[in-house]
Amino acid sequence: MDSLTNPTLPFSITTATTTNKRKTTTPPPPASSGPIMDTRIWSRIPHRLLDRILAFLPPWAFHRFRCVCKRFYSLLFSDSFLRLHLLLSPSLPCFLFFPTTARPTTPGPSNPRPITHAYLLDPSGTWHRVPLRVPMGLTPSAASNGIISWASDTAGPKLVLLHNPMSGLSAHLPLPQTHRLCPSVGLVASDSSLHVIIAGDDLISPFAVKNLTAETFSVTGYGPPPSWWAPTSPLPRLCSLDVAGRMVFHCGRYYCMSFSPYSVISYDPCLDAWIKIDPPMRRFLRSPCVVGCNGRLVLVAAVEKSKLNVPMSVRLWGLQSCGRNWVELERMPQVVHDDFVVAEGGRGFDCVGSGDRLAMVVRGGSMEVMVFDFERKEWRWAPPCPLKEEGMMGGGLSGFGYEPRLATPAIGLLDSGSVSFQEV
Repeated sequence: MDSLTNPTLPFSITTATTTNKRKTTTPPPPASSGPIMDTRIWSRIPHRLLDRILAFLPPWAFHRFRCVCKRFYSLLFSDSFLRLHLLLSPSLPCFLFFPTTARPTTPGPSNPRPITHAYLLDPSGTWHRVPLRVPMGLTPSAASNGIISWASDTAGPKLVLLHNPMSGLSAHLPLPQTHRLCPSVGLVASDSSLHVIIAGDDLISPFAVKNLTAETFSVTGYGPPPSWWAPTSPLPRLCSLDVAGRMVFHCGRYYCMSFSPYSVISYDPCLDAWIKIDPPMRRFLRSPCVVGCNGRLVLVAAVEKSKLNVPMSVRLWGLQSCGRNWVELERMPQVVHDDFVVAEGGRGFDCVGSGDRLAMVVRGGSMEVMVFDFERKEWRWAPPCPLKEEGMMGGGLSGFGYEPRLATPAIGLLDSGSVSFQEV
């Protein structure tokens, strides 16, 4: 595990190019044809000013500049530069996609496959290949503030690893007490605090699981991290949490889907209280997902009401301020929906949100990603994921809303050898 906390290993992010045959996709912007930068000017720029320029670069561009000289390469390990990056770097809501692996459905032994890299889709529609250094047998489970949480695949107390793909820095949490199979995981990270929740799939026997309990882990910059997880109040009766293990944090609460029947489960950590929220429609929903997007909690689902003379569609509802009712925000245009139905083929889809955009990923081995932009009111297909061209179809894609950051002080709160930048 010590090697995971060492960010000095070779690291590079490469930009992937793909050929897109869909007419509805916006192609990546063309390369700049401006004048070549004069090395005589750049070589005379003071280091402090040059550092401020580099701090504005997206992480994938910064990693390319690290190849220029030894000083640029060492900036990733400079406390002063990382503090500057936290202050100056612009927000870049992206999506990070991983090749899916089979999750255990029984408490027996698993046959994990290593995930060696992921693909980041930036706001311009360009794919970037991101190398990963995580142990075998872990699956990505949540994302927040530049950090990806990974949970162990094996049944039992879940090992939770926090990893920054942009820097390679990692730290693991103490083992929780409760044995679980495939629980839902929520993560909230800031520059001075970290909160994690694991809920459901209690392994009450070698042959059965139930959604009974949840545990939380919290650490702030005002003291050493605890060595234990705290239990929460019992989960609502007869809830069946999302098998994908997705939880969304919005306005101080965690949200996740419950199935059979559909509902949204909400947890307020301040009140230590769970509640059930009825969906906007009790029937006719398919592949419902809750995501945080456009400053709201959004429920995305396919609606199949053809028997009532209502055309099938994909709709987006926003949770109102009362926390109980939903209002319809958007509906996929019929022309786009017809194309989406062909690509989906009845296999279902998952949805993730990032900034003002949400991405819909077709299940069942597909690499198709539909992106909706709330600001532009635009539906479009993303360029094909390079995983498809690499022949790594597997089980498809698992995506997360992700904001890439070089510095993630929350990881430093868990590891005394890491930098925590709490004064920023």
